[in-house]
Amino acid sequence: MEGKVFQNFNVVQSCYRQNKQFKTRYQREPDLFMSTLLPCPREKMAFNLNSSMRAHTLSKYQFVLSKQRTFYCNATSSSATVPSLDKNDFLKLQNGSDIRGVAVTGVEGEPVSLPEPVTEAIAAAFGQWLLHKKKAESRRLRVSVGHDSRISAQTLLEAVSRGLGVSGLDVVQFGLASTPAMFNSTLTEDESFLCPADGAIMITASHLPYNRNGFKFFTSDGGLGKVDIKNILERAADIYKKLSDENLRKSQRESSSITKVDYMSVYTSGLVKAVRKAAGDLEKPLEGFHIVVDAGNGAGGFFAAKVLEPLGAITSGSQFLEPDGMFPNHIPNPEDKAAMEAITKAVLDNKADLGIIFDTDVDRSAAVDSSGREFNRNRLIALLSAIVLEEHPGTTIVTDSVTSDGLTSFIEKKLGGKHHRFKRGYKNVIDEAIRLNSVGEESHLAIETSGHGALKENHWLDDGAYLMVKILNKLAAARAAGQGSGSKVLTDLVEGLEEPKVALELRLKIDKNHPDLEGSDFREYGEKVLQHVSNSIETNPNLIIAPVNYEGIRVSGFGGWFLLRLSLHDPVLPLNIEAQSEDDAVKLGLVVATTVKEFNALDTCALSNLTHSS
Repeated sequence: MEGKVFQNFNVVQSCYRQNKQFKTRYQREPDLFMSTLLPCPREKMAFNLNSSMRAHTLSKYQFVLSKQRTFYCNATSSSATVPSLDKNDFLKLQNGSDIRGVAVTGVEGEPVSLPEPVTEAIAAAFGQWLLHKKKAESRRLRVSVGHDSRISAQTLLEAVSRGLGVSGLDVVQFGLASTPAMFNSTLTEDESFLCPADGAIMITASHLPYNRNGFKFFTSDGGLGKVDIKNILERAADIYKKLSDENLRKSQRESSSITKVDYMSVYTSGLVKAVRKAAGDLEKPLEGFHIVVDAGNGAGGFFAAKVLEPLGAITSGSQFLEPDGMFPNHIPNPEDKAAMEAITKAVLDNKADLGIIFDTDVDRSAAVDSSGREFNRNRLIALLSAIVLEEHPGTTIVTDSVTSDGLTSFIEKKLGGKHHRFKRGYKNVIDEAIRLNSVGEESHLAIETSGHGALKENHWLDDGAYLMVKILNKLAAARAAGQGSGSKVLTDLVEGLEEPKVALELRLKIDKNHPDLEGSDFREYGEKVLQHVSNSIETNPNLIIAPVNYEGIRVSGFGGWFLLRLSLHDPVLPLNIEAQSEDDAVKLGLVVATTVKEFNALDTCALSNLTHSS
């Protein structure tokens, strides 16, 4: 099959190019999918590279205007050439368990690294990988594809569909969708919606700027890991190389099908059912609650009309629900200060009971209570831990490495659970929770301070919308049981959480070109820094190194703590400091500054600013 992929890679599989006959025929029938059926005008997309797989002719198309719409096409191959790229160029697109790159021009110094030909090769490589993984199948494999609101979404959707078609896979397009919905489509069993999908691709770059985009990949086993992503990129490089070979034999005409499905209606109905079930099967368990949603112009605007309103909630005052890939109001990121200020203001201005905010692709979220108090970072983890530990007493809560000591005390001493602090990276946290369960240690929640969270009951799906549903479940169940109403029910659950007065993250950059590296990798240099810090602190009686720590070095002292670690992807040593006063934070910063001063390739300006601010 892999040879066939190479042989046919010049074949254009696309049949959703805009043409006048199609547009005239269907322009009077607008619906949910019309925006995805009619792609963005090509002239608005200033790619540096031209696709070698442009569609020149459409010999046939067919539509079934229902909840599915299927169409087919035959297209001739393109003779356009593409620039030479090697395997390293592809591997640079890896971002942990995701793929990310620059998809459109517009930002100085950021040339396009994810043009259509590269995207097509990556999609074909995923198809190849999936065919290898699922060898024994009685039917053609199918892959669901969705995207967030980015301005490059439609162009990359077309390129992904072509690449999958080249691999001999059927394509099911969801249009505007959320990352959790894409994974969920590999679990749903409903043939009328062409589910389950054998694989899924979400086109997203989370909260990154408008010019970026990328891909997340799923099977029913969950999101692909780092090793799988590297494998796919290596395959893509090989496919792309053969694509660029002038001696490649001209491919024969091929046929491929693309089906458009309203899968988001399936996904949202599942969320609605979960809340109703928690409230004893009441039809409108949130009736009278005033809940505002801030989608940041990403893909999460559906939550107000498709989840909250069917449950009876009032959603007036919700904001930035319309998809807009330029993100004109604020970055769709629950960790962003401006974003949290925006949803807090909306709650207070509208006298709402609760505010909910999502990131661009809805795999992260946060909330705000009626008083404007944020459920974010450690406080969000504390809230979800309280809810989960009521349902599963004694369970282990897995978090990333930068959670506070106060959270550990809250989970273990107040809630009676166990706090397992692991590495940063949502996939790391989820995989660790799965591992703990496999060796007999019960864990029901894996969650990062960034807002990524997954529950065992939800197939370990990293789902910001489902996290908010768990909160809504608590509101609905409390009202049904006569235990009160409003967000005070939630606020009371985090009572007793000790929070730091000062919380900082400083980024100490490693100059990869500095002579001190002597040609070594920045990671090797970073590890030397960490080892030196550890050795220096072992002799300091005022400081204690955490005996169990999975990432970097975590040190307690001066009434607080710091964590110095090596970034997962970048030549950076992030330094997190939490303390009960600014003076104590400066003391912890001075400890680090003193121990790393001999490492000349390390930019310690951020540390200098901190320690000289007192």
